[in-house]
Amino acid sequence: MAEPWPITEKQFQDQVIALAILHGWKAHHVRPGMTSKGAWMTQVQGHVGFPDLVLAHPIHGALFVEIKTLKGRLTEAQVDWLRTLDAAGLETYVWRPTDLHFIQRRLKGLGDAAADN
Repeated sequence: MAEPWPITEKQFQDQVIALAILHGWKAHHVRPGMTSKGAWMTQVQGHVGFPDLVLAHPIHGALFVEIKTLKGRLTEAQVDWLRTLDAAGLETYVWRPTDLHFIQRRLKGLGDAAADN
């Protein structure tokens, strides 16, 4: 049976970034690069697993977002980062294509910051 939302993580992330920019957010994402051996790798100094997106808005705050497909799973390092950021009082999310309605509301400044963390 086909997945009801046949969208890649990159396609979904691009959609979220476009929505964020449309609503006045600054967006930051670090793209991986290809090594000389043909493998994808993101240069990191410090702890791995940092969220895919950091979004900041002068009125609506800052968000740390991990982007996943419907079937995508968080790594332990990603869970650790999200828990640490949340414990520090920062707004964190794991967003999937089925969350689009909430994502649109949050980026417009209409979403409840405590909902669906």
